[in-house]
Amino acid sequence: MEILATFGQALTPFNLALALGGVVLGTIIGALPGLSAAMAIAVLVPFTFTMAPASALIALGAIYTGAIYGGAFSAILVNTPGTPSSIATTFDGFPMAKRGDGNLAVTLATVASVVGGLVGVFTLLLLAPPLAKVALAFGPPEYFWLAILGLTLISALSTGNMLKGLIGGCIGLLLAMVGVAVVGGDIRFTMNTQVLLGGISLIPALIGLYCIPVLIDLVATPDPHLRVEPERGGYRLGEAVRLMWRSKVNTLRSSVIGTVIGILPGAGGSIACLVSYAEARRSSKHPERFGQGEPDGVIATETANNATVGGGFIPTLVLGIPGTPPDAIILGALLVQGIRVGPSLFAQQSSIVYTFISGLLIATLLMLPAGLLLGRYAYQSIVATPKAILVPVVAFMTVIGSFTIANNPDDVMVMAILGAIGWVLNRVGFSPSPIVLGLVLGQIAEQGFVQAYLIGTAQSNLLGMYFGRPISLAIAVFAALTLFYPLLAAWWRNRKSPASLQAPAPVPAAAPKPRDTMGIIAGILLVAVGLGVLWDSQSLSALGAVFPRTIAVLMILCCALLIGRNLLRKPGMKAGETANPESTPRRLLLVATMVGWAILMPKLGLFVSSLLGFVALLCIAEYDRWSVKRGAIYGAVALGTVAVFYFLLRDVLLISLPKGLLF
Repeated sequence: MEILATFGQALTPFNLALALGGVVLGTIIGALPGLSAAMAIAVLVPFTFTMAPASALIALGAIYTGAIYGGAFSAILVNTPGTPSSIATTFDGFPMAKRGDGNLAVTLATVASVVGGLVGVFTLLLLAPPLAKVALAFGPPEYFWLAILGLTLISALSTGNMLKGLIGGCIGLLLAMVGVAVVGGDIRFTMNTQVLLGGISLIPALIGLYCIPVLIDLVATPDPHLRVEPERGGYRLGEAVRLMWRSKVNTLRSSVIGTVIGILPGAGGSIACLVSYAEARRSSKHPERFGQGEPDGVIATETANNATVGGGFIPTLVLGIPGTPPDAIILGALLVQGIRVGPSLFAQQSSIVYTFISGLLIATLLMLPAGLLLGRYAYQSIVATPKAILVPVVAFMTVIGSFTIANNPDDVMVMAILGAIGWVLNRVGFSPSPIVLGLVLGQIAEQGFVQAYLIGTAQSNLLGMYFGRPISLAIAVFAALTLFYPLLAAWWRNRKSPASLQAPAPVPAAAPKPRDTMGIIAGILLVAVGLGVLWDSQSLSALGAVFPRTIAVLMILCCALLIGRNLLRKPGMKAGETANPESTPRRLLLVATMVGWAILMPKLGLFVSSLLGFVALLCIAEYDRWSVKRGAIYGAVALGTVAVFYFLLRDVLLISLPKGLLF
C-alpha cells in the first residue's frame, strides 16, 4: 500500500513535468558527444535544492536515464557514442543507418531502452537490500577477473581477425596506463610532456577513435552520408516490437546482465553493453551478421546500458557507495537534502525513496513517446542535412565534447591525434572496438591485479587470493569459457554432424589470403612501441612496472605472430586496398584542420578558432560548385552554430572557456 501511495505522489502534475522535462533534456544532452549525464546532473543539481527531496530526485533520475538513452542517437546516426555506455551500439546501429534502416535502429534502441530501464527499476524496487550485499562481496580479485572477463570479449569484437583484436586490446591497455599509475603513483609513458600527465581521458579517446575516422571518410567522396528509403519511413514501431518479441531471450538476458553489472561499483554501462553484446552474438544462430547491422546487437546493448541505471542506484541508496559519477552526484544531492543513505533508508525515509523510484519508473515510460518523437526528427534531420554542413557540425561537437570534460584544450589535441591514428589502424584491419575496450578496462584490471597481488603477498597466499575465492574462481572459469567458446562450439558442431555416406560434391578451393603488407608494417611499428614500453618501465617501481611489462610482452608476441603469418603468404593486394587518389588531399586537410583547431584554441579562443575550423571544414566537405547564395547560407550557418553553442557553454552551463581575440 505504501508503494501505491508514493506512486500517486509521483503522478502530481509538477513531478510529471519534471520527469518529462528531465527525460527530454537528458536525451538531448546524451546525444551530444562528450556532454555526459554527469555534466548535466552536476550543472542542474543547484536548481533542485529548493525543491522537495522527492521532486528533486525525480528530476535528477529522469535526466540520468534520458542521457544514458540519448547516447544511442549519435552512436546510430554518426557512429559516435554519445556516452561510454553506447560504445557497442555503434557496432550494428551505424551499419543499419547506412543501409537505410536508421529509423528502425533508433526505434529499436528506444523500445529496448525502455524495457531495460523498467527491469532495472523493478529490481531496485524489489531486491535492493539483498543485492547490495552481493556488491560488498566483490574485492580487488573479483574486479580484476571481471575486467579479464570483459577483455575476453575481444573474441566477439574481432570477427575478422582475432590476432589483430588482441593487439588492439593491448594498445588500449597501454593507453590506459599513460599518466600517473593507478597503484604506486609512478608517472608513466608521458614522453616528458605535461599534456599526458593526467592520462588519456576516456571521452576524448572515444570521440577520436570512433568519430574522426568517420569524418575522414565522409569528406573522401561526394556520396551521401546515409541512405534512406522513403517507402520504409516513419517510426516502424510495429516492426521494432516484433523484433523485440522475437529476441525476448536476448532482451531478458541483457536486462539481467545490465542490472547485475550496474550493481557493481565502478563497472557501469560501458562494461554492461559490451558483455551483453558478446553474449548476444555467441548465443545467436547467425553470429556472422553481428557488426553488419544486426538488430539483436542494438537490442542487447541498449537494454543492458539502461538496466544499469536502476541497478546502479542499489549500492548508492543502500550502501552509500556510488557506482558511477552520476550516482556520486545524486548521492551528494541526497545528502544536501538531509537524506541519510544506508541500510535503514528504506525503513526510516521510505516515502521519499519510493516516490523517487516511482518517478524513475514514470520517467522510463515517458522515454518511449519522447524518444520516438526526438528519434524520428533526429534521423530525418541527419539525412536531410548536406554533407558540407554535417561534417563541420559533427567536428564542432567533437571539439566541444572533448574540451568540456576537463576544460582542457589538450584533450582536443589528444582526440584529433588518436582519431588520425585510429583511421590508419582501421585501414590496416585494426578495429577501434578492442582498443576502446582495453582503454575502458585498463585501470580496473591493473588496480584489481596489483591490489590483489599486495594482499596475497602479505598473507603468503598469492594463488589463493586469485583462485581461492568462490566468486573469483567462478568469474575466471566463465572468462575462460567465454574466450574459448568459438573453438568449443566448432568442435561440438563437428562432433555432432556425422560424416556423409555419399561422396561430397567437389567444393571449389578458396583463394589463399594475400600477404597483408600494411599489416606487416603496422606489426613492426607496434613491436617497436612494445620495446619502448619495456625500456621505459625500467625506471618504474615494481608495482608500476609489472602490468605494463606484461601487456607489452603480450603485444610483442601477438605482433610477431601476425608478421610471421603474413610472411608465409604470397604477395598480393587485398580487396579494397586501393584508395581514390582524389580523396587523399581532402582527408589530409581534414586531419590538419582538426589538429590546427586544437593548436589555435588556447591562442585565439574557442569562438574564433571554432569559426575558422568550421569554415575550413565547410570548404573541404563541399563538392558542388560554389555560388554567392550558397556561400552566404553556409557562412550564416557557421556563425550561428558557433555563436549559439559558445554562449550556451559560457552563460548557461557556466563552463570556463579559453579567452581569445573577441571573447
